Amino acid sequence: SGKEWTDFDKIKFTIRTKTGTVVSVQADRCGGTDSYAAVTDKDGEEVFRYYMPDEEDKEMVKALTEKYPTAMPYFFTQHPDYITVKERVSKFCADGTPAEGVATIGIAVDTLKVAEYLTPLLQDQLS
Repeated sequence: SGKEWTDFDKIKFTIRTKTGTVVSVQADRCGGTDSYAAVTDKDGEEVFRYYMPDEEDKEMVKALTEKYPTAMPYFFTQHPDYITVKERVSKFCADGTPAEGVATIGIAVDTLKVAEYLTPLLQDQLS
């Protein structure tokens, strides 16, 4: 296309609403195969943490790694999700059943529009 693109591999931000609600997001999409989400209370104390993969998924990842040693390991942590998406999209193609929970092309386009809008704003804040 000839266009230049900016691709953030890490990001962290906090949103404070007018009513005082605070939400923070931190992501590192190049940080390996493990992810976590933490929920904190209004004082910043962690009240919940979710890890991916969880202990059950780690066993599945180990088995898949042994079976497919040359595959990218991040595929294994998301294996059950990929199967679900493939089944839902295949069923839609076969009989027209809506693929519940699967983003449409329209949703993907809208998501990219948001990313394109936010990129220069984030670049300005980082400069």
